[in-house]
Amino acid sequence: MLNTLQFHLEQMVHERGFLFHFADIVTGKRIWDCEMSSIDTAIFLCGALTCKAYFAGDTGPERQIRELATKLYERVDWPWMLNGGSTFSMGYKPESGFLKARWSTYCELMMLYLLAIGSTTHPIEPTYWQNFARPYINYAGFRYLSDLAPLFTHQYSHAWFDFRNQRDRYVNYFQNSVAATRAHKAFCLAQANQYSDDYWGVTASDSIAGYTAWGGPPMLGRIDGSVVPSAAAGSLPFLPQECLRTLMAMRERYEQNAWGRYGFVDAFHPTSDWYDTDIIGIDQGISLLMAENLRTEFVWKTFMSNPEPQAAMKLAGFHT
Repeated sequence: MLNTLQFHLEQMVHERGFLFHFADIVTGKRIWDCEMSSIDTAIFLCGALTCKAYFAGDTGPERQIRELATKLYERVDWPWMLNGGSTFSMGYKPESGFLKARWSTYCELMMLYLLAIGSTTHPIEPTYWQNFARPYINYAGFRYLSDLAPLFTHQYSHAWFDFRNQRDRYVNYFQNSVAATRAHKAFCLAQANQYSDDYWGVTASDSIAGYTAWGGPPMLGRIDGSVVPSAAAGSLPFLPQECLRTLMAMRERYEQNAWGRYGFVDAFHPTSDWYDTDIIGIDQGISLLMAENLRTEFVWKTFMSNPEPQAAMKLAGFHT
């Protein structure tokens, strides 16, 4: 962990603290002409702050870990990524400037805004928390805040920020994700002869045709009967019994082809005899984080012991 944080601070190319979406793990340089990503920087910082809180001892390496994590967080110039707007840009390219796309509608963006509000060096005003749209979806008797986006958008911020017993002026976001997961399961079961209580869950992943941001409701992409294990695994704290049931059933039935060194494959379609060969870290990551939160609440407790997320949620208007 010490080497990882040191590499990100000293070698990983950045602009005002924001990291490239994809980078070479040896050189730290940009690859694939990608953008400096605001949301992926936020995901990384949530992990760094978790390490900062966990390594609380007095040994030299533990002190270094805390110092490195602090420097990585404190160097981020959050107002710069607003680019003069009322919401965050999704990223920045050195050749062309800020991306036109913005984090302007409810999704996985909560961690981004809260980290920025809680910054002790380059904060944004708490009023920015009110600036992203919060549309509702109604499906199968469930009503919840959501953009037209896959299920992972209801999971990622919840891996670190503990929203369970708090709400802001709008909603309890944990219960919102419970409703979103229930609606997604109902959506899967409504696809004729494709899914069951023991086999459901579709979110952004690989597919037979390549990577796709599919799911629902409403229908996103061409749902073909493939299953994405991280859809249920990433929602384990929201629907423990239902998610555990399908994950255990899928492993029991498809273990020979769908389970490997790192757990489930990213996606699979048994009737087509297709089992993904790629390992996608972000999908494995949300599965592990949420499994541990269900088991012990470890990630929530550790991350939330940092003063910055606590202060940010208070400033954003969260209360019990």
